[in-house]
Amino acid sequence: MYLKRIDVKIIFIFTFFAFFISVAHANAEDEKAFAIAKQNACLGCHAIDKKIVGPSFQSVQQRYKSDANAQVFLKSKIAKGGNGSWGVVPMPANTKLSDADLSLLVSWILRGAPKQN
Repeated sequence: MYLKRIDVKIIFIFTFFAFFISVAHANAEDEKAFAIAKQNACLGCHAIDKKIVGPSFQSVQQRYKSDANAQVFLKSKIAKGGNGSWGVVPMPANTKLSDADLSLLVSWILRGAPKQN
């Protein structure tokens, strides 16, 4: 009985720290994704929660949340640019972004572009 209580406490403590680490990691990724968006002029046309020239990141998340191909499609759209998805104003290509940065940026957008503290 005593051993089971210790096991439960250890599992609880491990779970708590695993959750804390995952939240901290997600926050760090969110900060990095926001920095990528800022450094690459994405925020000149897009905001997190309102339309500027292009749609808000949260609107993009809503449109593509059920699309299994959203990650691939949006990475390509950001890298190559284009028009027609949200109106007539074309989005310029972002050819300087690495595949890793594109993946991080799109993942952030598809999570609703969590705001930075």
